[in-house]
Amino acid sequence: MAQTGILTFRLDTEHYGIDILKVQEIRSYEPVTRIPQADPAVRGVINLRGAIVPIVDLRLRFGLPLADCDRFTAVIIVNVGAKVIGMVVDGVSEVVTLAAEQIQPRPDMAAVDLSCITGLATLQDRMVMLLDLEALLAHVAK
Repeated sequence: MAQTGILTFRLDTEHYGIDILKVQEIRSYEPVTRIPQADPAVRGVINLRGAIVPIVDLRLRFGLPLADCDRFTAVIIVNVGAKVIGMVVDGVSEVVTLAAEQIQPRPDMAAVDLSCITGLATLQDRMVMLLDLEALLAHVAK
């Protein structure tokens, strides 16, 4: 029985999860340097110990309205292939371990692009959408 470690986080009222092995670190939000003509979901870049890291706001990536940053706003630094990318989220929840049978396949819906969702899991009282970071951040990780 294969198990997977998942970092869960919140955007608005929805919960999402990513493979914990792709997470480098979790940081509080800090101001970014804007890049002219960048993708609208890219807030800018930060200097992370000498490396320039693009910061993607997942609210904007998913078509949600921009929200004010508060004490719960976090930046999850992830490794996507050879790139390091930061993702702004409303809050980090927890790390959970999921068995393969806890993960349901994503629904087939013709009118919706679900390419970045790998599956759905139910944890206690909430549904968690599991994300494929490579598909989600492909526009930045090129």
